[in-house]
Amino acid sequence: MKGRAGGERGKTMRQLDLCDAEVASAEDFGGAEVIPLHVEAEEPRPARGMRRAGGLLVACGLALLPWLYVLATGLPATATAAHWPVAWVGLDALEALGLIATGLLAARGDRRHALTAAATATLLVVDAWFDTTTAAPGGDFATAVAMALGAELPLAALCGRLALRALSRPA
Repeated sequence: MKGRAGGERGKTMRQLDLCDAEVASAEDFGGAEVIPLHVEAEEPRPARGMRRAGGLLVACGLALLPWLYVLATGLPATATAAHWPVAWVGLDALEALGLIATGLLAARGDRRHALTAAATATLLVVDAWFDTTTAAPGGDFATAVAMALGAELPLAALCGRLALRALSRPA
């Protein structure tokens, strides 16, 4: 369009702005098929099995709501866990595996890193939550908050961003 005059260039742009109805009703196309410039893509309807699975998940989530009340009113304020170290080491091991897998997949440009990134972000947020809510007052609590704000939550945000960016790109 470099060689065209400003008026002719404007005319070309106006021609592109014709709405679908004007293009479809124009007679000078000689019966040729008109393909609109902007077509709104229709979302495909999920398969019946996917709709059923979605409905089941919603029902289970709603069924958990009364259970939250039972837990809030019935659980003791303190508890002793027989395998406390195993629980924490296991959670941190899963986080390490998630970070490694996400990093390796992302470095290779593999879109499946979105899956590991989403799972790892979830694990990191859960770790920050349980670290801060189970820490003893004082130094333990301060350390838990520092770890949450300085490591776990920023890493969770990075993983979440990686997952969302990968899912928003066309395949």
